[in-house]
Amino acid sequence: MMAETIDRPQVKEDCRELLRSAQVNPRAFTAFYLGVILILGLLDSITGGEVYPSGPLAIFVSVLTNLMALVLSVGFIFYCMAIRRGERAEFLTLFDGFSLVGKIILLYIVEFFFVLLWSILLLVPGIIAAYRYRFAIYNLCENPGIGLMEAIAMSKQQTLGYKGQLLMLDLSYLGWSILAQLPSLFFYYQALVPALSGSAAPSMLSVPVQTLICGVWLLAVSIFYLPGYQCVELSYFETAMRTSGVGADSGDSGGRPYENGEF
Repeated sequence: MMAETIDRPQVKEDCRELLRSAQVNPRAFTAFYLGVILILGLLDSITGGEVYPSGPLAIFVSVLTNLMALVLSVGFIFYCMAIRRGERAEFLTLFDGFSLVGKIILLYIVEFFFVLLWSILLLVPGIIAAYRYRFAIYNLCENPGIGLMEAIAMSKQQTLGYKGQLLMLDLSYLGWSILAQLPSLFFYYQALVPALSGSAAPSMLSVPVQTLICGVWLLAVSIFYLPGYQCVELSYFETAMRTSGVGADSGDSGGRPYENGEF
């Protein structure tokens, strides 16, 4: 089967209707999710960045909190998948990703490695690679029993004909993404300018306070678009499974991690 052109405005409208019918409020769940992420960020900035800014504790706390945030993002995916299936997902669904913690972390490491290899060639091949592996995590969530390379191989087949449409989907939410990151961009610019000029002007705000401001702003903005964005992307994934014949319901695992020697 061939890829089909997805009616993005219609999919967004359908997802808005789905979110309205969710038994657990999407905005409340998103606030809970990002609230936990904020706590992890504060823990990182206080324990790792303020107490021992360059010691092993800083590295350990930073790595641990970032890995936990990665796994929690999968819990958010599980929640949105449940909405699309008309199922009830409680707030504790956020922590369901920890049942797959090893596979999730390894999958993202492998994806990062592959994208990095393609990016060494040029920026564009790296971007294409990132979209090629876009559905790998969804395949793992749909079928936790499959292997990492199997999930990636399935994504390679599923995204054929959909990379450009996924890019347009991302661009349609670009304004929201920039708005959500405004404080982070401001603090980054504030730190970058003195560094480039050779001065060492200290920030008026401590790192934990900056983290708190960025986290609260991110939460306040994201509750209005993040659940919809995630559900729309899952709709693209479901369409890709159906049209490619590769996925949880197709009986085809995708199987060949390195078809023709490519990754």
